[in-house]
Amino acid sequence: MRKLITVTAILIAAISAVYFMACNNNKSEPQVNAREDSIKNVIARGEYLANHVTPCLDCHSKRDFSKFAGPVIPGTEGMGGEVFDQKLIGLPGTVYAKNITPDPETGIGTWTDDEVLRAITQGISKNGDTLFPMMPYVNFNHMAKEDLLSIIAYIRTLKPVKNKVPVRHLMIPISMAYPGPALQKSVDDNMRPPESDPVKYGEYLINAAVCMDCHTPQVKGQFDFSRSFAGGSAFDVGSFKVNSANITPDSATGLGAWNEERFMNKFIQYREEAAYSFDPGTQNTIMPLVSYAGMTDDDLKAIYAYLRTIKPLSNKVEKYPK
Repeated sequence: MRKLITVTAILIAAISAVYFMACNNNKSEPQVNAREDSIKNVIARGEYLANHVTPCLDCHSKRDFSKFAGPVIPGTEGMGGEVFDQKLIGLPGTVYAKNITPDPETGIGTWTDDEVLRAITQGISKNGDTLFPMMPYVNFNHMAKEDLLSIIAYIRTLKPVKNKVPVRHLMIPISMAYPGPALQKSVDDNMRPPESDPVKYGEYLINAAVCMDCHTPQVKGQFDFSRSFAGGSAFDVGSFKVNSANITPDSATGLGAWNEERFMNKFIQYREEAAYSFDPGTQNTIMPLVSYAGMTDDDLKAIYAYLRTIKPLSNKVEKYPK
């Protein structure tokens, strides 16, 4: 893979260019501003994706489940340490979300952009370790390279947090879990579908948001792709238990009777803190609705458009099992 230019190098180049042109050619100022605007746009795109589309900040931060949908606790963004285990989601062992802040000792402060990109698209860390696929690198492996680099650029701006995360403990060899055949060797040719095609763009967003992983039932630890998006996966947070919903367009047990407005309202109501700043007790959800609520209206509509095209599957889900 062609070596990527690090975000740090880009910023240094931009600053150098500003100094050079300011000293030598005042007429070049519009070019400098354009370059600065471009960098800002890249980081802004990454911030949007990491906070509201991909589950980066939800998994790698601390969440407050004393509030509805467990919003991210301010100040913990990217610090890692969240536990994913057999009790929570049936993993064959215990996995901890990594520290992805720029802290050089306990985070990814010494990682190059190439190394971060390899981790999030191939599941291989800086030191060559294989990441457990709880980290959805299979999904990110199919995202547009420009979006992936935007996310990396944004992560570089997070506040460094010194937080040494425990090592994982698996009951199986990692080779048994590594989804090698599902991974492309390179993301260079990946393209983001045009937003003018809401179904294709919605499919792209569904993949980036890793919706299928939570909304598809598993059999003996393997996804049952014959029932994709049919729901029924169980999550035990300790203070509450919840099953994922059937989001296929089945009229009786899924979203078939939902119009676009109802689907939108499922999310946008949580753009206001008052809507989730309460303790729901056992009637809580692990779904990061507060984060997804930050998606643009057009992106939510695209997801709805795509969900209308998938196979309807009858599967009545009891949201809160006894």
